Amino acid sequence: MDFETHIRKIIHVDMDAFFASVEQLDNPDLRGKPIAVGGSSQRGVVAAASYEARKYGVRSAMSSMLAARACPNLIFVNPRFDRYSEVSKQVREIFYEFTDLVEPLSLDEAFLDVTENKLSFPSATLIASEIRRRIMLRIGITASAGISINKFTAKVATEINKPNGQLTVSPDEVVDFLEKLPINKFFGVGKVTVDKMLRMGIFNGKDLKNQTLDSLCYNFGKQGQFYYNIVRGIQHSGVKSERERKSIAAERTFNSDIISSSRILEKLVPIAESIEKRLKSANAFGKTITLKVKYNDFQMQTRSKTVPYSFQTKNAFFSYLEELTDGIDLEKPIRLLGISVTNLTQKEVEITVPQLTLNF
Repeated sequence: MDFETHIRKIIHVDMDAFFASVEQLDNPDLRGKPIAVGGSSQRGVVAAASYEARKYGVRSAMSSMLAARACPNLIFVNPRFDRYSEVSKQVREIFYEFTDLVEPLSLDEAFLDVTENKLSFPSATLIASEIRRRIMLRIGITASAGISINKFTAKVATEINKPNGQLTVSPDEVVDFLEKLPINKFFGVGKVTVDKMLRMGIFNGKDLKNQTLDSLCYNFGKQGQFYYNIVRGIQHSGVKSERERKSIAAERTFNSDIISSSRILEKLVPIAESIEKRLKSANAFGKTITLKVKYNDFQMQTRSKTVPYSFQTKNAFFSYLEELTDGIDLEKPIRLLGISVTNLTQKEVEITVPQLTLNF
């Protein structure tokens, strides 16, 4: 096996059915029952499903209507993202007890580099077990973990024993583990790519490893090099403790279509307030505001504006949203509105106007 000079110890931790688990934690009446976090309306979407609901085929991103059909006794719970963020911070504090090299992927999962750890634990496997124990003891929800030499293998290992389990793939086991792995279990390989690989006779890691680098690059472009390396246990990207956030966004799908300009602005207000809250939480300022519109025929339209100063509050950017709404096609009913902010910075940048000197 091709190793880097310095073999890292990487843990991937993933909270089990996080949003649903938090709801069951806070409401004992929901424990042991099939629940879906999300709207129960005709246009609702499941944000998360408890494992009791998953037995019926309920999954995240599934429409609420289909979820209710799959599980007639499904209980819908409105999402509480502030609460999920609060619990996520509690989990993260436990991570930092062991290492400062923490790379969050979302509210419910993160990579940790524990090659060197603060508490001098002798192994990454023991650290993962202790992290999961502390999460359960202090917070009351379960987590799963994967442990290996790189992020890719650790992430894949996490999925093997979910929920409430962990798997260690040691350095001398990595290649054998990946060779036996079905190609659709390779993290980051999407359905379209999986279908193409299956047509090429690539059904598992061993089949992938038998492909030449030239063949993989010819068929998959730049990703070919990634596939060639990863199945050999080679991944050079380490855990990034501070990930640069590129955008902050929020959107809403409506129960009934919007057909007037006044209603558009009315519906944009709470979305803009959510953007303000997220900008402040991230201690970020933005310079580009984008309005996203999805019509009832699922056609999409976006309009953007970059301003000469950075903003963080709704009052500072809402007037620009009003300008952007002028280009919206009101001939078609609107089912979704969204706002995103980009060109982020950690400090406020004000426009400077030079003082003029007049000669009399």
